[in-house]
Amino acid sequence: MSASTRLSTGLCRRVTTTTQFSARTARFQPSSSSRCLSSATPARFRRRPEFRAASGSSSSPVFVIHRKVSTTPARRYADVNASFDPASIERESDEVDVCIVGGGPAGLSAAIRLKQLANEAGNEDFRVLLLEKASEIGAHILSGAVIQPTAINELIPDWLDESNPNHFTGATPAGKDRMRFLTKNSAIPLPAPPQMNNHGNYIVSLNEFTKWLGERAEELGVEVYPGFAASEVLYRADGSVKGVATNDVGIGRDGKPKDTFERGMEFHARVTLFGEGCHGSLSKQVIKKFDLRRDSQHQTYGLGIKEVWEVKPENFRKGEITHSMGYPLPYDTYGGAWMYHFGDNLVSIGQVVALDYSNPWLSPYWEFQKLKQHPLYRSVLEGGKCISYGARALIEGGFQSIPKVIFPGGALIGDSAGFVNVPKVKGTHNAMKTGILAAEAAWNALRNNGDGGSVILYEYEEALRKSSVWKELKEVRNMRPSFHTPLGVYGGILYSGLEAYIFKGRVPWTLRHKVPDHAATKPADQCKKIEYPKPDGKITFDLLTSVSRTGTNHEEDQPVHLQVKDWDKHTEETYPKFKGVENRFCPAGVYEYIEDPSKKEGVRFQINSQNCIHCKTCDIKAPNQDINWQVPQGGEGPKYYMT
Repeated sequence: MSASTRLSTGLCRRVTTTTQFSARTARFQPSSSSRCLSSATPARFRRRPEFRAASGSSSSPVFVIHRKVSTTPARRYADVNASFDPASIERESDEVDVCIVGGGPAGLSAAIRLKQLANEAGNEDFRVLLLEKASEIGAHILSGAVIQPTAINELIPDWLDESNPNHFTGATPAGKDRMRFLTKNSAIPLPAPPQMNNHGNYIVSLNEFTKWLGERAEELGVEVYPGFAASEVLYRADGSVKGVATNDVGIGRDGKPKDTFERGMEFHARVTLFGEGCHGSLSKQVIKKFDLRRDSQHQTYGLGIKEVWEVKPENFRKGEITHSMGYPLPYDTYGGAWMYHFGDNLVSIGQVVALDYSNPWLSPYWEFQKLKQHPLYRSVLEGGKCISYGARALIEGGFQSIPKVIFPGGALIGDSAGFVNVPKVKGTHNAMKTGILAAEAAWNALRNNGDGGSVILYEYEEALRKSSVWKELKEVRNMRPSFHTPLGVYGGILYSGLEAYIFKGRVPWTLRHKVPDHAATKPADQCKKIEYPKPDGKITFDLLTSVSRTGTNHEEDQPVHLQVKDWDKHTEETYPKFKGVENRFCPAGVYEYIEDPSKKEGVRFQINSQNCIHCKTCDIKAPNQDINWQVPQGGEGPKYYMT
């Protein structure tokens, strides 16, 4: 029985008829791989129509059609009694071998490697299922991005080979490297540390690269399902992870089901891998439940803000890579910027601001707008057109913040654990490598787990400690925390130079991170207020114009996924001290304080959740840690382009 046939065997209250249409003979044939989907399975979960060869023919294109022939019983409950408890309806479930949460480079690499191993062993029935909350693979992905090709070379050696009809076509070989320290009007050349040498690397749109990886995964037989948001971790009686459940959809803002209500679905797996990226909503729950940080430091983060520009041909220098530090950020705030020339007259430009900044008046978004007015950047952007915008929190903690990555029933991969090499300004290769290592460990563990008991991926943790990931992060472990000295950026640059050229990580000490990012924020009355210039509409833009370039969409009538238990209490505890810091750290205009004389503080807290671009900054930086980011309905959020 094929994997596709077994998608939900036994869950067939709603039958789907599957037929094959041959373009050559115009005949219909019953499909040998028809899928039985649950009566509670939303229509969007159905596999999209696909072309494949007809039985007994190597040349006839065949269109596989899946037809819905009944309605969802849950909707009838909603029609009859809008006050019923959605949890009273039992969720349908499906059994798979490995369930992967997150369709980024880590999750897709794990999925591809698992199916490679299974197919090589002749076990085509080995089921690997990947859930992605975005409407399509890559839609929520954002990065610089210059990628080191070591992991993709290992996973798909012919990924750039033109003799491979499915090779990736969006890679621009890295060219000239430049490192600059900026003052307001000058750009002072700095020697680039060895870690930033990009010879042999490639500039890509990670959005496009991830889409391509998704296609390769599906070719191998991975069941890839975008538009499904995993919202709950499921546990077995022995406490091990059993799988995940997707969220209910069709719930109104008042918490009551609408006529579009559909119950979520459970996916039970022998192994569950969490590859949600930075500060994933389920990953943070698993880390807490299994105390995975007991032997590591807290994680630290940065906020990356990015635009993609189409520039004038005379300003384009294909393959050129520029990194900068200094202006416009204050001396006590860690961060840096980039500008990459790639594709045809495209430029990726962005800035990362460490979220342990102390001044609540600082706005990462407006600091980025100031950056673009610097002559180094403006000279390239002048006369061009901004075609895309986005923002995403990223991991900065490095070696000392890596948690335990395994737990009974699964593991953390990629930036769910945190493997970004900050001095190298790269993390995709490490995310992919950890996905590969976890996949190999899961395959071996499942082959040897004859009794069906809980699986613990000891091999993954052992392999990780012996891998290139561990080695390179250990070597640079002291660079990021060295910026915590009273000398700020200047002291960090000086110490990092010693580490890069002389110490090379061989010192006997490991510097510690200071307080968590949210605790670093000082009261507003202790800091200098920052006034930002108005945007010119050509190089710099107002926030809502930028958000409009993200393609973000959320259904308005649903529970707010940015969970604050008591909005008035939040205002009373946060506004007097920090004067609206949420409005400034959010790069999408989600949070506002609106004048309201009827309120105790004279303002009313408002959450514009429809604007949310899923960057997770609020969950990280909120001073009282009372904002909990949870997934909205699957398929919602940004729809990034070329990011």
